[in-house]
Amino acid sequence: MQTQTLQVVSREELVPGVVSLRLASPQGAPLPEWTAGAHIDLHLDPPENPGLVRQYSLCGDPSDSAIYRIAVLAEADGAGSRYVYETVRTGQLIQVSEPRDQFSFRHHERVTLIAGGIGITPILPMVHAAAAAGVDWRLHYAGRSRDSMPFLQELAEYGDRVQVHISAEGSRMDVHNVVNGTLSEVIYACGPARLLDELEDVTQKADGVSLRVERFVNENTVDNVGDHTFVVECELSGKTLEVPPGRSILKVAEENGIAVPSSCQGGTCGTCETFVVEGEPDHRDAILNAQEREESEVMMVCVSRCKGTRLKLEL
Repeated sequence: MQTQTLQVVSREELVPGVVSLRLASPQGAPLPEWTAGAHIDLHLDPPENPGLVRQYSLCGDPSDSAIYRIAVLAEADGAGSRYVYETVRTGQLIQVSEPRDQFSFRHHERVTLIAGGIGITPILPMVHAAAAAGVDWRLHYAGRSRDSMPFLQELAEYGDRVQVHISAEGSRMDVHNVVNGTLSEVIYACGPARLLDELEDVTQKADGVSLRVERFVNENTVDNVGDHTFVVECELSGKTLEVPPGRSILKVAEENGIAVPSSCQGGTCGTCETFVVEGEPDHRDAILNAQEREESEVMMVCVSRCKGTRLKLEL
C-alpha cells in the first residue's frame, strides 16, 4: 500500500495517557482528502517489533488539507500505542498511509452519535460534519472520569447537543434510554466492546434505527479446532488456491503471487476487503454488521474463511 512521509508538527497531551499528534508534509504539500470516520496507518519501527503498523482514526478537520490529527491512548498492552505515546516527538518523520474509510459518515435528517473513551476519535469529525451540514444531531459521550475523556473542551461549544456521561460522577450512560429515546434513523458508535455489544443488542430490538459501529479490537473469538481445508477460485488471476487450517486466504494468496492490500491482518481495518463471487464465507472480522454478513457481498480475507468447501473471490 502506498505511503507518504509526514512530519510530526505538534504533540499535545490532551488528558493523562492520551496524546494528540498533528502530521503534515515536510514540503508543505497538500495531503490526500478524507471524510469523517476515516483512519490512517502509521508505519512504526520500534526496535523490539520492526515493521509494526497500527491504525488511528483521523480526528481533525476534513477540510484542512495541510494537517492530519490523531489521538492515541497509551494502552498497557498496546505495543503500537505505547511506542507512539512514549517515543514519537515533534519533528519526527513517520511513514503514513493514505486515509481509508470503513466507517463512512453519511448525512441523514437526524443522527445520534455515541462515543466511549478514546472512541471519540472517529466520532469527533462526524460532529463537525453534522454541524456544518445543518443535520439534527446529538452526541452521547461516555467515560470513567473527566480527566480520561479527551476533547471535552472542544465539544463544549456545541452546548446541549452534547451529553456527557461520567461514571465517577454518577451519570453513567443508559444505553436503553439513549436508543429508545432517539428520533434518529441511524446511530454511529465507537468505543469499548462492552458498550458496542450492548448497543447492538438494544438496536436489534428497536424499530426504525440502524447502527453503524467501529471497533478497535476484533473480539470475534473462534474455535479454530474445527477449521477445515477449502479451495479458493481466484476470478481475476485465474489461480486456484488451497487454504489449509491455520493459514489465511490472504497469506496463501500472497504466497502464490497474488497481491492483496492489507494492513492490520486482524479483521479491524478493512484494507483486505474482497468481493465474493460465489460461496459462503465464514465471517470473522469486526467490521461487517449483521446484514452485511448475511448478504456476504464482501469478506475480509485476513481472518475470514469458508463455511463450505469452495469460494470464488475477486482476486
